[in-house]
Amino acid sequence: MPFKINRDKSNRHVAVTPWEKYQSQEAQRVQKKPGRVQRIGAKLPRLKQQKQRRLAQRMGLLIGIFVVILLISGYFVSPLSHIGQVTVNGNQAMSKKQVLKMTGLHHGDSIYKVIGREQKLAKQIKSDNVRVQQIRFSVKHLNHLTIQLKEYPTAGFVPANGYYRVALTSGVVSNEKQQQPSGNYPVYDKFKSKTQLAKMIRQYAKLSQNIQTGISEIQFSPTKANPGRVHLYMNDGNEVYASLSTFASKMAYYPSIAAKMTHKGIINLEVGAYSYSF
Repeated sequence: MPFKINRDKSNRHVAVTPWEKYQSQEAQRVQKKPGRVQRIGAKLPRLKQQKQRRLAQRMGLLIGIFVVILLISGYFVSPLSHIGQVTVNGNQAMSKKQVLKMTGLHHGDSIYKVIGREQKLAKQIKSDNVRVQQIRFSVKHLNHLTIQLKEYPTAGFVPANGYYRVALTSGVVSNEKQQQPSGNYPVYDKFKSKTQLAKMIRQYAKLSQNIQTGISEIQFSPTKANPGRVHLYMNDGNEVYASLSTFASKMAYYPSIAAKMTHKGIINLEVGAYSYSF
């Protein structure tokens, strides 16, 4: 392999190998292009800043997640996640205590026994309690529970083995028991069929309040000519015969007919409408 002879500063001949020659040429080439080295060097601070910024973003994300988890955990163990106040609106026949017992909710229960389960809870309560026509739940101020209730009103009483069961305007006779009738509601007696009784109760529910409160007792009193006849005892001393199928529409005439009577007697509303004294 040939060697190149160079002269050093002392003007002496020095042998140069091909590898040394290559290194010398590369050094000269780099010296001729100093801008490239500067550009690479200029990028290093920016790369370092980007790396630090990404690291800070990741740390911020982790800290944020940790704070959220901490807040959620703190909420679940705090009083705010438990029922702190209960308001019951719309209840008439049922007391607040009875409503709470019916719902199964108590002060201090987790608020999540209600949140997200409102419709399911309402459906279950309506299925188990014939008195409930509609029930709604709402939560305000994080843990204040409001129960909005709509009941089927009482429509009278049905005798049953020494006590009275409560009839509702829906036509259903509930399991609520009383020793004696109360309020201005009629007693339904001698009804052998649940279907006929339910129809009678719904007919009664259509009457105006002043006519409802004037009825003391309704007896089922069928005849061959009228299998759906009912016999009413009024609080004013009169008695009424009517048909189950037309009861509500015919009883609307009772106040005007009774006002024209000079003596207490019987008003017959089965066919047409007429009255006569006892």
